Amino acid sequence: MGGGMRGGGGGPRGGGRISSGDFRAQKAANAEAPKIPHLVKRIAGLFVPHRRAIILTVVLVLIGAAISVIPPLLTQQAFDRGLFPPSGSPDVPVLVELVSAMVLLWIASAGVGVWQTYLTATVGNKVMGAMRMRLFGHLQRMELAFFTRTKTGVIQSRLQNDVGGVASVLNNTISSVLGNTVTVIAAIVAMLLLSWQMTLVAVVLLPLLVIAQRRVGQVRARIAGQTQESLSDMTAITQEALSVSGILLAKSFNQQRSETRRYGDENRNQIQLQVRQQMSGQWFFAIVQIFLSIIPAIIYLVAAWLIIGDVPITAGTIVAFTTVQSRLLFPTVGLLRVVLDLQTSGALFARIFEYFDLQPAITDSPTAKPVDDTMVGHVAFDDVTFTYPDGEPDKPTLRGVSFALRPGQFAAFVGPSGAGKTTVSYLVPRLYEATKGSVRFAGQDVRDLVHEDLMRHVGIVSQETYLFHATIGDNLRYAKPDATDDEVERAARAANIHDTIASFPDGYDTVVGERGYRLSGGEKQRIAIARVLLKDPPVLVLDEATSALDSISERVVQTALDTAAAGRTTISIAHRLSTIRDADVIFVLDHGRIVEQGTHDELLALDGTYALLHRQQNTPADAVGR
Repeated sequence: MGGGMRGGGGGPRGGGRISSGDFRAQKAANAEAPKIPHLVKRIAGLFVPHRRAIILTVVLVLIGAAISVIPPLLTQQAFDRGLFPPSGSPDVPVLVELVSAMVLLWIASAGVGVWQTYLTATVGNKVMGAMRMRLFGHLQRMELAFFTRTKTGVIQSRLQNDVGGVASVLNNTISSVLGNTVTVIAAIVAMLLLSWQMTLVAVVLLPLLVIAQRRVGQVRARIAGQTQESLSDMTAITQEALSVSGILLAKSFNQQRSETRRYGDENRNQIQLQVRQQMSGQWFFAIVQIFLSIIPAIIYLVAAWLIIGDVPITAGTIVAFTTVQSRLLFPTVGLLRVVLDLQTSGALFARIFEYFDLQPAITDSPTAKPVDDTMVGHVAFDDVTFTYPDGEPDKPTLRGVSFALRPGQFAAFVGPSGAGKTTVSYLVPRLYEATKGSVRFAGQDVRDLVHEDLMRHVGIVSQETYLFHATIGDNLRYAKPDATDDEVERAARAANIHDTIASFPDGYDTVVGERGYRLSGGEKQRIAIARVLLKDPPVLVLDEATSALDSISERVVQTALDTAAAGRTTISIAHRLSTIRDADVIFVLDHGRIVEQGTHDELLALDGTYALLHRQQNTPADAVGR
């Protein structure tokens, strides 16, 4: 092929795996978080479709927070009017009344909490699901070049680890921020109503805690970014090493232990990062908890000092105040934790939005038109020059290539390895875009066509057949989901694979295994041909569809290909010249240029590049040695 598959980077901002020995470089790469403009505003925008549920959640949070501060005030009344009234004897009716009110309030608070949790869980999971779907759909629109330079594991990590990593924030942010904020404010108001002097003592150190949590949040955000990068690497290693191809490769070269060590190195790095992430800020929270826990004891001393100073403070006021202050502990810590979680999740959101901000290199123009069905079958290159995105600008893969094909014509492209043959097959369906010149389909530049409509008219059979881990029938119907059983069988018969399928115990319900590994190469290739025949495209692209097969399988598959090509404009990228002897026209590529064209016999008569390739393929191996 023309060299477009070079490079195996990890996607945007590098992100690739650095050798385990260069740990400092890996840490530096991990710490480099993407900078996303208006990140907070964009995160808030995710919740806009759920504003009604959010408004109801806010109302419930306010109600719940208001309810939570009333019982301590009732506690003051229970002590001062019920247990220790001025009369000296407990007033049981008043006490029953106050206790009953407190019980009803707690029941109401619990009910509000359950409803609130349901709403926040629903909104959070819907937002997360929408993000995952949006990201998956966006990646589906990315051009082929993006996937040739980005590891599959890295992409999977964005979808699974990063989106999943913000789930708890999405689920808990609204209720935690609003609930804890309102509770803290209401508690402080209640404390002020009880005793402003004791309130000053209780809250004097809170500003210092806020400053400290910002520093801790920055550390945790950095560690969160490193952790997600490590998870990306682990996902990539898993995808590479535990796929069928990866296992076969490892076993073939006896590298199972090496792969296990590679995974183990990254696993140890992940463990260290997870421990660091969980431990970061723990001393901070411990100090917060100690501080808020010892305040009641200090309050007792302050209350004694106030009583000595003739400040009117009752036992009920002290009990109620310490009750409210103790209720300040969990909301304060919860609020600080939420702030830290928000800072930590910012790194994850940034990674997700970094992918959202990727712009597909190949998109429909505003004036894009559907394919003109009356002209379908006409394919032409007009002085096309092409350089792969990761290639050298002064070394294009194609240089000034021009040709024109008529409907129903069978054209073959041959040439030495790296001549640019496969690149031609990429440009026809606009998987890549010409650097210069134009590729014309049905009389129009492919850049002026609706891309989905263009792809509807093109069928591709590649050298590397991809089958899903599903049944044969499911794999065939991928081309036409609503195909009837008769249509599927006709396509299979045309591809010379029906009898083979029928011989399997489960027939068309046979599960092919990952990437079709339960089938032979020839069987997989014929299923791929049947799939294209079921699509029934007017233009067929065959990218070295038989080069990996043995001679017997090649003959069977070639018969199926001949059937598939009948009546269609066919572009065949050929390695074995025996498969394109009967082509209407053969184009010979060398160093990105068409150096010869004609029929098989005409090119042999020229005694040029094609004739040389033909002699090389038809010379016995022992003759080459001599």
